[in-house]
Amino acid sequence: MSDIETTTVSDEGYASTSQVGDFDLQIDATGETGPDPNTALVATYASCYIPAFRVGAQQRGIEDLGTVQIDASAELDDDDDLASIAFDLHVEADVDEDDLAEIVERGEDICHVHSALREELQADISAYGDAF
Repeated sequence: MSDIETTTVSDEGYASTSQVGDFDLQIDATGETGPDPNTALVATYASCYIPAFRVGAQQRGIEDLGTVQIDASAELDDDDDLASIAFDLHVEADVDEDDLAEIVERGEDICHVHSALREELQADISAYGDAF
């Protein structure tokens, strides 16, 4: 048996619904009835990176980061394929730049989506402490 199993169905057009455990995930290649696949990938990447960043902070003795927000952006090439991804990561806690850099790097090591992407698509991350 596989570790992850999903079922994806498209009844017509370019929209599909994936059954992911008990959840329905709707993706639409045209972006009309849900996020398009590239946008969903960028959001999934950010959703994976935030908990990885929190674990990296805990491993360095920083227990309470407060609110963590990623403003993600991505560039597409002429074929509408993802060409680059960038994260502006904002942290409520006042964390100094050296600690932020170490935590960012550790988060990259922990984040499963980061590891799954080809190197040129791994996010360029800028982190800002005391951001809220």
